[in-house]
Amino acid sequence: MSFVDTLRQWDEGVTSFERQDISEALGIFQSIKEPNSKIYFNIGCLHLLNQDLEAAEKAFDCSIGKDEHLAIAFFQRGITFYRDKRYEESLADFQKAYKALRGNQLIDYKALGLRYILYACEVLHNVALLEAHMGNWEKAQENLAKALNYKTDAKLNIMDRALQSILKQNLFTPVEFPTKRLFKPNKHYVAELEKKDYLGKAKVVASVVPKDDFSGFAPLQPQVEDDPACPKEPEVFRALEGDPHTVLFEFVPETSDELAVVPGNIVFVLQKGADNWASVVFNERRGLVPYNYLEHLEISSASKKNAAVTPPPTREPPTRPERIQGLTPSDNSEGNTQVKEGPTNSLCIVKIHHTFNFSVSLPLGSPYDLLMEEIGRKLNVPSTAVTLRLTAEACAGNAIDEKTEMEKVWGRANSGRFTLWCSIQEQTDEKPQSETHLVALHSYGSSNPEDLCFQAGDTITLLSRVNKEWLEGSCNGNTGIFPSSFVEEVPVNRNVNKSN
Repeated sequence: MSFVDTLRQWDEGVTSFERQDISEALGIFQSIKEPNSKIYFNIGCLHLLNQDLEAAEKAFDCSIGKDEHLAIAFFQRGITFYRDKRYEESLADFQKAYKALRGNQLIDYKALGLRYILYACEVLHNVALLEAHMGNWEKAQENLAKALNYKTDAKLNIMDRALQSILKQNLFTPVEFPTKRLFKPNKHYVAELEKKDYLGKAKVVASVVPKDDFSGFAPLQPQVEDDPACPKEPEVFRALEGDPHTVLFEFVPETSDELAVVPGNIVFVLQKGADNWASVVFNERRGLVPYNYLEHLEISSASKKNAAVTPPPTREPPTRPERIQGLTPSDNSEGNTQVKEGPTNSLCIVKIHHTFNFSVSLPLGSPYDLLMEEIGRKLNVPSTAVTLRLTAEACAGNAIDEKTEMEKVWGRANSGRFTLWCSIQEQTDEKPQSETHLVALHSYGSSNPEDLCFQAGDTITLLSRVNKEWLEGSCNGNTGIFPSSFVEEVPVNRNVNKSN
């Protein structure tokens, strides 16, 4: 089966699934003669929807056989084993999924056609659950403690609830893959499946040649009986902005002003900085690329006429250069590219060690109050409750307060980074704080286990504020997070009727 046929059937199967016709989608996927790992993954997910655990296991086996680094396939096979109460095999697959993450906090599969993000903290959450099922409560607690180093703002509550259950030696609900997600084929490839002729066939309206019935789009020329006309010389190629270069190594950007390129791409260098970074243009996009990843390219009429694709190099790419001043590409009103230098008061990244690690970005040399305010905002506590230290040991010589000379603190920065430690002092108030109640303006439903579902008009007790967009609360005996835009606070003088 050709790639085009596979692509067409893949797209038809996804379309049937989106129409909620699972049996038709499954039949289309299974009729593909040589499925890739993503199609096998889709087949496994459809078998899981049909509660056919044996068929789902075989499909995920094939998916992993095609791509042994597909972490989400290990994750789904682990869910399959868990539903079949094969806990040891399920634990092994979740551990393999975590290993396939390679120390990353998450894998976003959007670029591969799957709208899903696999978080390391969720994988470790399931590892801890399987250890608990087998009675290994200490190992379960160790895995949850490891998960806290990977957790994000949106995953805080599910980790905390799982840890509380482990401390009480209670089981909890696993994190599962959403049932309505499948790998989709590349939309650009699908758009090219059906070629359409929008121009049609040209018809001769007037010609210098009598009774000329030529059709097509080549320019008409007078016919002569003498020697054949010499072919025209190639037109002068339009001058392109910048100096052409060939990309030798794949470059993965780490900041928003850098540009992703792969071996074989042709980029046009607009300016080369003193720090070995070059501002380039590629596919009408501008960004920064290390100059030692590029090779100058001579373009002539002959080379364009008989262009050959140079195979990518096999040697290792050079070391990524340090950003000193950092060329920043920007567009002016005329569309020409200018290159400006970065600000002199560059940002410094401060890594903070707490019960979990996080970082804040501040201008180098910021005052003490600004640093404490930013840390307090990250931890969602008053800055007065935060104690900051230079080292992990809590002693008087390491404490940072309003009397500390901040020049010495910022002087610890190396390449715009340094590390501090902090702890939070519990605030004791004589007057107990009253509960804050919210009323649901709209109904909210979600398949994520950490979310709180409710109906319009329900009353919710506010537990904490995750960030500006998400809150944590309890309603109808359930606890979870929900969007803040779905609720409003109940005034103090208003009678509250809690939903039961």
